[in-house]
Amino acid sequence: MKHINAGVLNVGYVELGRSTGRPVVLLHGFPYDIHSFEEVAPLLASRGYRVIVPYFRGHGTTTFRSPSTPRNVDQAAFALDTLALMDALGIKRALLAGYDWGSRTADIIAALWPERVKALVSVTGYLITNLEANKAPLPPAAENAWWYQYYFSTERGRLGFQRYYRELGEFIWRFNSPTWKFDQQTYARTAAAFTNPDYVPIVIGNYRWRLSLAPAEPEYAPIESRLQQAPTIGVPTVTIDGRHDPFTPAGDGSAYRDHFTGKYRHRTFDVGHNVPQEAPREFAQAVVDADRL
Repeated sequence: MKHINAGVLNVGYVELGRSTGRPVVLLHGFPYDIHSFEEVAPLLASRGYRVIVPYFRGHGTTTFRSPSTPRNVDQAAFALDTLALMDALGIKRALLAGYDWGSRTADIIAALWPERVKALVSVTGYLITNLEANKAPLPPAAENAWWYQYYFSTERGRLGFQRYYRELGEFIWRFNSPTWKFDQQTYARTAAAFTNPDYVPIVIGNYRWRLSLAPAEPEYAPIESRLQQAPTIGVPTVTIDGRHDPFTPAGDGSAYRDHFTGKYRHRTFDVGHNVPQEAPREFAQAVVDADRL
């Protein structure tokens, strides 16, 4: 692990490859960590890329530089964290690739700061949160898949997550990726990242924010006002769906295709939600191909 001060954080990250290689920033999701890219990162490094894999705020060895810093959870905070990391590492422009929370963060940067993004790989397509749209109910089967979002909105859920965060993470892994036969050692490596003291409040706060149950921070208001307009993404993009991912919309990417206005490719892999860890070679190739668009 390496560490660097970036914005309000001291970011824990792994770096592989040549320092002069084209930068790639790989962004993980919840309840996952940087080990989702354990095989992807060396594959890209072997192709000449400079690969950066950071822990998000509240995860792993990433910590807040000051105990008095608010533990903000708005989607904009994660994007600004990533930009601050790029600045701290002297990276003006990078390929961004992620899934889940990582897709959302990469999408935001690509939409609002396209000059910082060489190309994008986004699992499940366009994931920028629209707070007003999130107030609308979904069909029962879709709501069921998001059960923990509603669990986290209660005090019982907060206490349960605090007590059983390890068990809950494994339960979600099995639901999200029904065909992935991971072992306990694989899960344990990731679950170690959940012992961060800010993990529970960051996760609980973010899901409550998405449901408008937690206040939006005024400092992000100008950014959020733009994000709530569903800005399109014009950088070269490869989107990916996992065929067995319960959150993948039907239609082979058609549900979000109109959000991407630049050079574009879509792929569907025979895996679940954690695409880079379940299909590392295919994910790494998608990064290379996005770079070539």
